Amino acid sequence: MSKQITVGVTDLSFHHVAGALVANVLTEMGFEVERVYSPHEANFQKLKSGEVDMLASAWLPSSHGGYKGEVERTVPLIELGLHYEPYALWGVPEYVPADDVREIADLLKPDVVKKMKSDIQGINPGAGITRFSIKMMDEYGLNDAGYRFHSGTEEDCFGAFERAVGNKQWMVVPLWKPQFLHYQYAIRELAEPKGLLGTVDKAVLLLRQDKQSMFTKDELQTLDGLKFSNDIIAELDYRVCREGKPLDEVAAKWLAADRTA
Repeated sequence: MSKQITVGVTDLSFHHVAGALVANVLTEMGFEVERVYSPHEANFQKLKSGEVDMLASAWLPSSHGGYKGEVERTVPLIELGLHYEPYALWGVPEYVPADDVREIADLLKPDVVKKMKSDIQGINPGAGITRFSIKMMDEYGLNDAGYRFHSGTEEDCFGAFERAVGNKQWMVVPLWKPQFLHYQYAIRELAEPKGLLGTVDKAVLLLRQDKQSMFTKDELQTLDGLKFSNDIIAELDYRVCREGKPLDEVAAKWLAADRTA
């Protein structure tokens, strides 16, 4: 009889990739894996309530540290692995001259305001990059300069970037690494000296401590030994989102190749 486990996966494409890598490893261990996809904060709430046993992937400490802390008020957690080292950024397409726009404050230059698309399209409200971006709009006076930040879906954000690039339009994208746009496009990060975009996080698997007994010592060591990277996740994300390849097929193929490398 197979063991059953439920993995909460944050409902964004690159999190789907990390979740698929973890799920494939769990399946190889003999688990019957159910994946539950939820927005950021809801994912942690489900970990707290026990609706999910594990969460892939938590970005700590900047983006998801507050959510994790709320769970740990009542539920001890174990951190496993290093899926990648994510960080938030604001970027511009490479054709925007660095002499004109090198840091966030440069967006306020009158000549830049005239050329730059005024709409800054983000993703969902619970994402760290969204919280950071809203604060940046205020701290830098970007609203007063005529810029507007909008939250939305992944495709709202990525589609806006791809359309702008297709038209060689100047625009700012609130983004992060890893994400498939970095595999396809050269995106130049803007300096943000105020530190409003958080730090470089560690993306890890979170396991409820009361579920630790489901695993052997060797299985926990295997999960803790999972090491990916920003570039790996970005490439696999591209394979799924833009080449249309099946998620689990992409994950299984990478795991197999990694073991024989």
